[in-house]
Amino acid sequence: GGGRAETRLSRRRLAVLAVFSGYSLVNAFQWIQYSIVSSAFARFYGASFAHVDWLSMVYMVAYVPLILPATWLLDARGLRLTALLGAGLNALGAWLKCASVAPGRYGVTMAAQAVCAVAQVFILGLPSRVAAVWFGPAEVSTACAVAVLGNQLGTAIGFLLPPVLVPNTPNDLDLMAHNISIMFYGTAIVSTLLFLLTGVVFEEKPKYPPSHSQAVLRTQPPEDYSYKQSIINLFKNIPFVLLLISYGIMTGAFYSVSTLLNQMIITHYEGEEVNAGRIGLTLVVAGMVGSIICGLWLDYTKTYKQTTLIVYILSFIGMVVFTFTLDLGYLIVVFVTGGVLGFFMTGYLPLGFEFAVEITYPESEGTSSGLLNASAQIFGIIFTLVQGKLTTNYSPRAGNLFLCAWMFVGIILTALIKSDLRRHNVNSGIMNVDVKAVPVDSPVEHETCTALKVQSSL
Repeated sequence: GGGRAETRLSRRRLAVLAVFSGYSLVNAFQWIQYSIVSSAFARFYGASFAHVDWLSMVYMVAYVPLILPATWLLDARGLRLTALLGAGLNALGAWLKCASVAPGRYGVTMAAQAVCAVAQVFILGLPSRVAAVWFGPAEVSTACAVAVLGNQLGTAIGFLLPPVLVPNTPNDLDLMAHNISIMFYGTAIVSTLLFLLTGVVFEEKPKYPPSHSQAVLRTQPPEDYSYKQSIINLFKNIPFVLLLISYGIMTGAFYSVSTLLNQMIITHYEGEEVNAGRIGLTLVVAGMVGSIICGLWLDYTKTYKQTTLIVYILSFIGMVVFTFTLDLGYLIVVFVTGGVLGFFMTGYLPLGFEFAVEITYPESEGTSSGLLNASAQIFGIIFTLVQGKLTTNYSPRAGNLFLCAWMFVGIILTALIKSDLRRHNVNSGIMNVDVKAVPVDSPVEHETCTALKVQSSL
């Protein structure tokens, strides 16, 4: 009838979140570990800077064609199998890199990095799914932020450790090989331990749903779900399409800045590879703080559109300031502006995930997150190639101004999004929706349900 299902919070949820954040961390570390010491790897493998940049961009290239099969697998086979694939491929790629520790083996290390890139496809779309399936309404945004935080922390460590572990010793390739092997073998051991923990800790879902929105979804028979129809519904949802483009612009700009940071810094501050890594660390750590603050704020206020728009505007301002202060000759200024840029730009990432889940409920969190990440990878590839070309042919300022122009477009698109917090309405009792009877893309049906307070099949 019109009753409500029992909801409980599982104690296992914290372990699931911790393990996921751990192997997501290692995957992000492997993404950035080459580009932040690009000069050392270019010398070691006898490759150009463009070839070293591709060791990062392969993550973006692999994601685009594989995201739809990966999100289908998540919806059809579930969270546990997807998590095991992500952690397992991550460990496999790390061990393959250990076979590439010799000059001239660029092809081997590229193949290994491609395996890690495939692992990323089964990782990036999971934060919102893990948060929704395991956490209650009062903590779901914070949980999503923490899940994204693991990936950000991996990027931060990727900026910090490689310059320390693999200093540029162009006249001693044997020493460089020894240093690279320490980094590669250490990463492989850690990723293997996390794969084993994933097998022990991850379950498909808790015994009891953690929220009423999850309880409603559990009443939908599996045969009523169509992955193809879900994709169609998402692309017919205009607010989601606007978010898809604006999220891609912001996150693609972050990927481009992260990949090219070493080259930008070295252009104006020769011989400062270690400080380039520290600036990248500052950028990401500040973003981690921003992510947690934004997650807590969303759980408290549910002001998804307003928060997303404000953070977008502040990211744009931070990018403008970073662009025009990069060549002043004071590294301390770059540290400060990089930190401000990172606080807002990286802090935006969980906002996009959670905003998408709210405006697309009851569609799968993994599918919406996967499409957001696919957009980010496409823009990331384009931005990295164009910004890299502008930086090489003209100056870092030209490349950064290119990103500023696109981020301004993202602000306009975000302002046009009409917010409809469907999941929040279900959890708060404002709208108890029969997910089989109400099309996600029908505003008329949605308004009727809101007005009449239609009870769900529960």
